[in-house]
Amino acid sequence: MSNATKVARFFEFGKKIICVGRNYSEHAAELGNPVPKKPILFLKPTTAYVTAGDAVKIPKGCSSLHHEVELGVVIGEKACDVAEPDAMKYVGGYVLALDMTARDFQDEAKKKGQPWTMAKGFDTSCPVGEFIDKCKIPDPNNIQLWLKVNSDKRQDGNTKDMIFNIPYLISYVSQFFTLEPGDVLLTGTPSGVGPVVEGDVMEAGIGNISTIKFSVEKR
Repeated sequence: MSNATKVARFFEFGKKIICVGRNYSEHAAELGNPVPKKPILFLKPTTAYVTAGDAVKIPKGCSSLHHEVELGVVIGEKACDVAEPDAMKYVGGYVLALDMTARDFQDEAKKKGQPWTMAKGFDTSCPVGEFIDKCKIPDPNNIQLWLKVNSDKRQDGNTKDMIFNIPYLISYVSQFFTLEPGDVLLTGTPSGVGPVVEGDVMEAGIGNISTIKFSVEKR
């Protein structure tokens, strides 16, 4: 199978989803967290993916499910110990994604010093749109991200406000995890995160380039 196929069908063939937490200072502040001095990383399994036509499902026992709109970077070539000036050579494309978060699970885990896996990696916790060719986003470090819930705008930010930009993140991550074609790097969410409940409909977009729409259901 070609790398091009793995990249375009990342949600079928990618091996991992690497996520960056608190990469926008206003988002860190709204949750009462300090601004990080180095990237905060966590993983989602690829079973977290959900695509158009299916719904986001509230995990059992969750009473506070939050939306987080993000720009996803789809890796195009194997990357290990990449230098920051070379990092963009390894980008295969992009994707609009949501990092759905069981906030009550996360808050409990944080209090106990435990991992966020249950809060971040449950089934349908990573809704994604269609693959976006990188030529359609010539400057991924300056693109609008927005999200609405039931037509009410909740998030409206820009990737220029990221604490750690995309070349830095690719380089940093590749020092610890070998990135492979079809892997996705979620780059963090701007401020405005908040809860959704059963019956809500989320719409999100990257400028006017790509949009997604997902309903929320109980599992």
